Amino acid sequence: MEKLMKVKSKIMRKEEVSGLMDVWKYMGLKIVFTNGCFDIIHLGHIDYLARAASLGGKLIIGLNTDASVSRLKGTNRPIQDEQSRALILASLQFVDAVILFDEETPQELISFLIPDILVKGSDYRIDQIVGADVVLNNGGKVETMDFVPGYSTSNIIEKIKQSN
Repeated sequence: MEKLMKVKSKIMRKEEVSGLMDVWKYMGLKIVFTNGCFDIIHLGHIDYLARAASLGGKLIIGLNTDASVSRLKGTNRPIQDEQSRALILASLQFVDAVILFDEETPQELISFLIPDILVKGSDYRIDQIVGADVVLNNGGKVETMDFVPGYSTSNIIEKIKQSN
């Protein structure tokens, strides 16, 4: 049970993470932030998140709430509820904090946290990345990463549908 409590302790409110960030920055650690729905965790997610974590000392994930995912992806999504998705992400050893956000974009969360490094997939140009202006204006960096070809939640859902 102790290990599960440790995993659950990584799921935090933004105010809790902000306090931790002060400690981490005092220790000289770079804070990396990324966000997404992470509905069905797959190889592409693990690869992306591990590479993002390698860019700094701590990785924070902004996770869309169920309501936010439904607004973005449609009424049939998410497949997994927000608490399940948060717990799965928090169980990854290279994830240091998970914060749920209900808005359609993480703009408010990024503006509150002001991470050192903001990461998104290479399907975005830097000028299209929500929060890039905040991070860059505060001396941070914005990075894009290629995805592992052939892995996406939408593809997995379609494959499941076809197998039935």
